[in-house]
This record gives sequence, structure tokens and C-alpha cells, in this order.
Amino acid sequence: MGEYVEANGTTIWTESRGQGPDVLLIAGLGDPAEAWQAQLDGLSDRYRVIAFDNRGAGRTPLPEEPLTVAAMADDAAELLRALHVDRAHVVGFSGGSAIAQELALRHPGAVRSLVLVSTWARPDAYVTSMTRFWHWLVTEAPDERALLEAFFLWIYSPRAHADGTVQRIVSETLAFAHPQSAEAFQRQLEAFMRHDTLDRLPGITTPTLVLAGERDIATPPRLGRIVADAVPGACFEVLPMEAHQPFQESPEAFNVRVDAFWREADGRTPHS
Repeated sequence: MGEYVEANGTTIWTESRGQGPDVLLIAGLGDPAEAWQAQLDGLSDRYRVIAFDNRGAGRTPLPEEPLTVAAMADDAAELLRALHVDRAHVVGFSGGSAIAQELALRHPGAVRSLVLVSTWARPDAYVTSMTRFWHWLVTEAPDERALLEAFFLWIYSPRAHADGTVQRIVSETLAFAHPQSAEAFQRQLEAFMRHDTLDRLPGITTPTLVLAGERDIATPPRLGRIVADAVPGACFEVLPMEAHQPFQESPEAFNVRVDAFWREADGRTPHS
């Protein structure tokens, strides 16, 4: 069920499902809470799964003040407090993985474990050039459908383009009642491209799993490897045949993997 939650000086749209150990899902660039629908549906039989709209996405307003990853991490921490959650398993995807890193560094007591999907520690030259293109694409594309079809070339695998998954997601996005503005997209993108935790990642001590898609051209596996190498004890896995958004393309396999990781982090057996 969705609701507005007052946290960190703003009103954050939040979806919460199920009961059990708390899980916080942090979405990436432009994504509302609905991006995690397969996890909200597929994991809520054993977890309390929480997803929310970051500032400037979905129903959460874009602030007048500068948008930063640190502020969005504080949003996540305050949201957990407002929901009376002491500690949560945290999953961050892409831009949300940058927020999750900052959350673990700024509010370590709130993070029970950390899953970083399609992540990076510091943008390299390739990522910087790619996102400069995205920055002007959002205002120069001839229409919203053309924008999405172009942008999704970096996000989904050739399989998803061939089997109709991408066209379904395009149609769902166009029908969504709370589209992101070009300004909000650009300001989120600018904040994510300023993300740099490389020298601070050794300070993350929570159990950490880094997942990279073998065919991800937006945040290639080499970037995830850098993160995993910097976080003490982190596990790094490359998902065969997956691209940037594996939790949408292969949700059942993704849910099984994170469930196993959380159980290991909690010291539970598969049947406990």
C-alpha cells in the first residue's frame, strides 16, 4: 500500500508490502517505486519490502536546493526512522546504488546488509561521456516515446528488446500518471555523476553483495569490481546474459539470489 511519509524535510511517496525482516529498495535514475514491482510482489511473503520515490522522481517533489546523493541517502535514513525501522537489508540499483553506498557510510547503523546492483564508485571517462549524452537527449528527443526507446538501449539486454519486454515497459512508462520532468531527470543525473566514494568505501563494514550484468553497457562489470574490491569482504558476481536492470528482466532469479544473501547475512538457513 502506498502512502506519503514526512522525512528529512520532504514528503516521500513510499510503498510497503509484507511482514518479516525489513528490506529497503532504492531506485535509480528516473525510476519510481513501481520499478521494483517484481520485488514488492515476489519477496513480500517473507519480508517487509519498502520502496520509495527518490526526490524528483514519481510523486516525491524535486527540491529547490541543490540535489545531492548525500541528501538522498539522508532521506532514506530518515524514511526508515519514520517507518520505525531500526535496520534494513538495503538494495540499491544504479543511481540508487550510489545512494545506498552513502547510506551505509553516513548511517551505518541503519544498514543490515547491502546489495549494490549496476554500481560504480567514481565515474570514468566512458560513463561521463555517456551521461552527457543522456543529459541533452532528454530535451532533444522528438517525443517521449523516442526518448525512452533511445535511453533503454543502455538499460536492457538485446533479449528484452527482442521479446517485447522493452516495448511493454515503454508503454507502462508512457501511461504512468507521474512522469519525471526533464529538469528532474537532469538534476538527478548531475547528482549521480558527482558521486565519488572510492576512497571511503573501505569504511563500509556491513555484509555486501555487488551484482553486475555481463552485458551491462551503462555500468560495465569492471566498475562493480572496483566497488567490490574496495569494500572489505564484499562478494562480487557477474550475472550471465544480463544487462543494466536484471531485477526487471529476470526477477525470479534476482529475488532468489538476494533472498539467499540476506539469509546468509542473518545467519538463517534456507528453511528457517
